Amino acid sequence: MTEPGSTDDRDLLRQAAAAHTAAARDVEAFLRRLPQVPDPADVAEYATLLSREERTRADRAAAADAAGLSIPTLDPDHL
Repeated sequence: MTEPGSTDDRDLLRQAAAAHTAAARDVEAFLRRLPQVPDPADVAEYATLLSREERTRADRAAAADAAGLSIPTLDPDHL
């Protein structure tokens, strides 16, 4: 195991951030081509894309914790 904040942890964090960015861009690209009236296939694709984006966000948060960037909450009322 590496020390929190080590180079390996930071590299993993950068990779996780890049994966999350790519997932968010995929959601944006889907929304740009979404027809006025989505069909069931569009809804299913959106659900899949959102699931991937949420999973990569969670992976990024876990990598940030491992790199020593733990944030207990992002709620401005509790910072």
